[in-house]
Amino acid sequence: MARMKIFNSLEEETFENPPIFNSVERKKFFDFPTSILDLVTNFKTTTNKIYFLVMFGYFKARRKFFFQKFYPADITWVGEKLKLELNQIDNSTYANETYYRHQKLILDFFNFRKFEQQETEFLKKSISFMVKSQVKPKQILLEIVSLLIREKIEIPSYNLLANAIVEQLNLHQQELINLIEVHLTDDNHQLLDSLLDKDTSSTNPQRKFQIERAKLTMLKYFSHSTKPSKIKSNIADLQILQKLYQELKVVICAINLSPESIRYYANIVIKSELFQVSRRADEDRYLHLIAFIVHQFFRLQDLLADALLHSVQNTLNVVKREHKEKYYEERKQKHSSLKKIVDSIDKNIIGVLADIKGIIYHLDFDDTNKVNIIKQLLQDSEPQKNLVVQHLVELKNSTDSVLQDKDSYSILELKSVKLQNRVSPIVKQLDFDPETSNSMLIKAITHYQQKGGRINHNAPIEFLETPEKELVFNDKEKLKPSIYKALLFIHTAESIKSGALNLKNSYKYRSLNDYLISKEKWQEEKAQLLKQADLTAFVDCQKTLQSLSKTLDSQYHKTNKNIINGKNLLVKFRANGTFYVETPAKKQETEVSSLSRFFPERKYVSLLEILATVNKVTGFTGEFSHHQHKYNRAKPSDKTFYAGIIGLGCDIGDKKIAQISQQINENELETTLNGYFYLSNIQSAIDGILSFVNKLELPNIYRLKSKLLHTSSDGQKFEVATDSLNANYSFKYFGKGKGATVYSFIDERHLLFHSTVISSAEKEAHYAIDGLMHNDVIKSDIHSTDTAGYSEIIFGAMHLLGFSFAPRIKKFEKLQLCSFAKRKVYEQLHYKILPDNYIDTELIETHWDDILRFIATIKLKHTTASQLFKRLNSYSKQHDLYRALKEFGKIIKSIFLLNYIDDVSFRQAIEKQLNKIESSQKFAKAISFGHNNEFIQAEKEEQEIAEACRRLIKNAVICWNYLYLSKNLKEEKSTPKKIEMIRAIKNGSVVTWQHINLHGEYDFSEEKMQDSVGLLTSQNFDLNLNVILGA
Repeated sequence: MARMKIFNSLEEETFENPPIFNSVERKKFFDFPTSILDLVTNFKTTTNKIYFLVMFGYFKARRKFFFQKFYPADITWVGEKLKLELNQIDNSTYANETYYRHQKLILDFFNFRKFEQQETEFLKKSISFMVKSQVKPKQILLEIVSLLIREKIEIPSYNLLANAIVEQLNLHQQELINLIEVHLTDDNHQLLDSLLDKDTSSTNPQRKFQIERAKLTMLKYFSHSTKPSKIKSNIADLQILQKLYQELKVVICAINLSPESIRYYANIVIKSELFQVSRRADEDRYLHLIAFIVHQFFRLQDLLADALLHSVQNTLNVVKREHKEKYYEERKQKHSSLKKIVDSIDKNIIGVLADIKGIIYHLDFDDTNKVNIIKQLLQDSEPQKNLVVQHLVELKNSTDSVLQDKDSYSILELKSVKLQNRVSPIVKQLDFDPETSNSMLIKAITHYQQKGGRINHNAPIEFLETPEKELVFNDKEKLKPSIYKALLFIHTAESIKSGALNLKNSYKYRSLNDYLISKEKWQEEKAQLLKQADLTAFVDCQKTLQSLSKTLDSQYHKTNKNIINGKNLLVKFRANGTFYVETPAKKQETEVSSLSRFFPERKYVSLLEILATVNKVTGFTGEFSHHQHKYNRAKPSDKTFYAGIIGLGCDIGDKKIAQISQQINENELETTLNGYFYLSNIQSAIDGILSFVNKLELPNIYRLKSKLLHTSSDGQKFEVATDSLNANYSFKYFGKGKGATVYSFIDERHLLFHSTVISSAEKEAHYAIDGLMHNDVIKSDIHSTDTAGYSEIIFGAMHLLGFSFAPRIKKFEKLQLCSFAKRKVYEQLHYKILPDNYIDTELIETHWDDILRFIATIKLKHTTASQLFKRLNSYSKQHDLYRALKEFGKIIKSIFLLNYIDDVSFRQAIEKQLNKIESSQKFAKAISFGHNNEFIQAEKEEQEIAEACRRLIKNAVICWNYLYLSKNLKEEKSTPKKIEMIRAIKNGSVVTWQHINLHGEYDFSEEKMQDSVGLLTSQNFDLNLNVILGA
């Protein structure tokens, strides 16, 4: 069987040979339990004793046997430890029978099973599952190794694993092809082949220019603009895809591709040229085209739903702004009217009354004269009185106007046509799921779709709020179409976001249950799924809650006793009983040298040199595999990968980097970016760098505790320079522009292990778990975020996933504490930090099984945590799972807050860790110089590829800095100078780039100073513009 190259030669050699230990590892893995040493004393020969113990150490490290392979250094170390005579070792006496008997003893000790036929079937079944999810072959191999270790099965040879993976890949491919042969009709063949035919008559009436292109090419990319013309163009594409999807629905259901498989095959089509798709074998070509249709159909529905949400939100923002402006204008008019009234009353009422008073008490006039004078005075002031009345009416009218909420709906009605132009075509075309959606809203949308967007008196109004129902009718009790449509669109948008309205065919907007492990599978395989997800410790809800109850109660006592006993003087109480906590900055060592002193001062190291050097020690470019798993052609050169990384990571652009660089072929770079620059590849390359740095000793200088790793995450805003639905307006950050948030993760050693790009309007808390779960190198123990990354359900989920959550929460003193015990229990002890509420254990217990299913879905990577939290959070008003997980999270939050109040070093550690991500964000800005710190990509996936390249550069620089400092420490002869360097490193940061030339070099050669475009051939630049323009 022709074997796919899953590992490169070096990786295969490493896998098939015993581990090479350093001194620390040798002590760890050759530390033998007494029972083993007692067993060895019964062996007859020194050879058997030493070889058995070395085999034992190798298996302890790798869970694998290496047939009679032993390193001399390990033999010597074990022999000397046991005080055995090394000259008595005779390799020829170590028989195969003895070797296999020793294997059996080691397997029995570790309670592992030998890899035999039964294990082969288990292996095939496990690989088959991953193959159907289109996991990369290399990742499958690594996942299988981890799975075998979890199941306590000996790891077999590389050849056996690689052949098993290739076999399952071929079997799965053949199964799909067989299904296509059976279910695809002749009409289906013609329909799919027609996508590859070039057509001068545009299939999309919205396209301006008729270019001879295949239908397939025109369906590859969609607009992110919310302009009506662009939306209509997308709608036209959706209608084509919808027709194709309906025609092929039978075969789509038959092959039943997973979302990952759909994306995999579809992306091959998107990245391939037309001729590359055409020359595939028939069934293979049809498989790829079907996946492409499904993927684009789902993706375009999501994109149009996003356009609907953006358009509605923009309209609401305009209405709010204009209503606010109108309110202030009316308030100004009201103030003016009030001033006129006051002036008029003062002059014409108060003044007249004063005159009358003077007349009444005047001694020179008799009563008759007084009455006549007063009558005349009142008669003369009549016009002024009327003016006051007029001002009072104006004031009353303006007051009534300001107090009426109907004004905002009047503005909305005026904006309705503009909103309709964008949203009406979308609502008419999207395919909503009636089974999982709000029935009253579905009824209104269905009516709207059936009537083609026309509104009559039969239009359903049940979905409207009571005040809205009055507003949609005019004085003659007729429905007002403009306001009705606007309100329908607003309710549609709000319901899509809230999960009350779901799409049938979508990646992003399906119902929550569609993303969870199915209830049927959960009931049938619960025990196995809980074991795989390592959740068996939480199966018993009551035991879990009892344990947490003891922990919480103990923390209440500890925190309060330390306050009462004067051990915690940083908690201050106000007169009203509230408190606040002081957190002094951690004392820094005095007279510490600046770390910058120890980096090159008179030489700038080029970014290209950084990448090349780091690649030589980590081999990260080896992680770039072609997007087609079976693609076995020669890879591009390393320098081409460097050019792609710099072009995307520094926002220079692939075409520009090729044109301004020497020895880089533009076509080769374009092909490399197309075939190799996938997010998973770049993450694997980053993991390669992180794995190498993980093994260095110097980075551990930043760890506060050797056995705990503290990580953190935070968002950074970047403008988006093109139309993108993965961007939002934010005047605070982008002025009048749009932007996105790069949400990044970092550990104590400054290693950046994950990032994602989200709309600036999205909640960061939804993404806090993704980086911890979807990363195989950096294993976090404690994770910190700022307030934006915190929520109570995150506390609950983090605990069940095995992480300690330690956010920095603004004004945390105002948060409510909870307890199992009654408040009086703590009040009687004169405690000041007291619970505000009790834990609703009944709610948690009732929905515990759903909570475990939710967490297992995340743990087994069935769905990302962010996708689940976005849907779950949107259901918050009515979803019991949300309420139960939030209630559970209150327990974990209360334990954390009590500890946070009590432990100043804990607070300082959180602050320090969050400062690290802030310094890395400055570095990101320095790297992203090519386009003024802006994303130039519209698609989320392309934005994340650019961000991943930027993160690869940052990690490469950090790796280089560690290597440089390690080298200098190693070469330094003076102990005091070594100590000075170590203190500088410990108190500084390796996230420094002043010694690196990020921007390239200038060429001042004579050749480069020549006029390359012929500007100097003519000295006459008189254009006669007036003559040309006919002026």
